[in-house]
Amino acid sequence: MGINRVVITGNLTRDPELRSTSSGMAVLKMGVAVNDRRKNQQTGEWEDVPNFVDVTVFGARAEALPRFLSKGSKVAIEGKLRWSSWENQQGEKRSKLEVVADDIEFLSSREGSGSGFGGGQPAAPSPEDSGPADGGPADGEEIPF
Repeated sequence: MGINRVVITGNLTRDPELRSTSSGMAVLKMGVAVNDRRKNQQTGEWEDVPNFVDVTVFGARAEALPRFLSKGSKVAIEGKLRWSSWENQQGEKRSKLEVVADDIEFLSSREGSGSGFGGGQPAAPSPEDSGPADGGPADGEEIPF
């Protein structure tokens, strides 16, 4: 058995999208830009290169977050990697790697002032309140996006 833990910090690339599964479980999708510093071999200067990460949150935590997060919000996310694959309408195979969040901390407030519901405070209820033990939908339950 391996360890599947990831911690990222970055800024939301879009407003969070809240939906629900057919059984009513809340599912929140958001994108986070995480910078990686690399040295430009031609100029010798260090540059920030963004990585764009899809993040999914389930359950009560997913319902609570949209009130506090918007495009540009700075967050720290701890969770696990989940790989999925599917066929698009043209029959082409597609896949993606995303982070399923267990814990989210606000590093800036919605207004960007750094005060309020931010400053490293946990973002939402404990994992016990957020649905199935693995933090995802029940077996066989389809996510609508």
